[in-house]
Amino acid sequence: MNVLAIGGSGIVGTLVLPTIMAEHRVRVFDLAPSPHTDAEFISGNVTEYDAVRAATEGMDAVLYMAMGSQQWREWSGSESAFDVNVKGLHFALRAAAEAGITHAVYCSTMSVFADLKHRYFPDEDVAPDEPNIYGFTKWIGEEVCRNAYRRWGINVNALRLCLPVSIETWMEKAHYGEQSFMTAADDVGRAMLAALRFEGGFETFMISGDYEQKIMSLAKARKLLGWAPLARPVDQPAE
Repeated sequence: MNVLAIGGSGIVGTLVLPTIMAEHRVRVFDLAPSPHTDAEFISGNVTEYDAVRAATEGMDAVLYMAMGSQQWREWSGSESAFDVNVKGLHFALRAAAEAGITHAVYCSTMSVFADLKHRYFPDEDVAPDEPNIYGFTKWIGEEVCRNAYRRWGINVNALRLCLPVSIETWMEKAHYGEQSFMTAADDVGRAMLAALRFEGGFETFMISGDYEQKIMSLAKARKLLGWAPLARPVDQPAE
């Protein structure tokens, strides 16, 4: 499959592209080149529709991983959040529709929820409620995806990611019996591969390295995507 990885040079993209490229041909669309030089690269901004549209040519699926400024307390950060998480996402899905692409994966976040560390999430039916700009615009992004399915028939899987990190960082910080939001890079990449295979309209999935499900249920991802986190802490007792 030919996959357009929008924002593929960013933090998440850098972590997962080796896993994605093991199964698919990847074209990265980003402001800066990807560290993974085996991927085709097109320089561009998600807010420039014509550039996004050109990048979709010849692609079979879109993987949207773009992230704007993290200075969310500044006006420029708020503007960037709406530009990337709402406007740019809409442009990407509209361009995909015009290119005849019927499948996309959106990297959402569990930050669509407020007070994330003090709640349990039994399923994906819990309504997003984050008022702060990052989580709020990512939540709006999910609605952009839902609308893309209604309007253009694009199947979109929104993956609510939890702190993607390298496997080295995960193994260093994860401990048996403790709550952990972190998700190892390989597990994130596997979730994206599974989401690239699954077509079921618009769906949201919680994706986390919380293998004991102390914070959230991962049942939906297991049932529909066939996915579950595989990383385990080094201090886990042998079975």
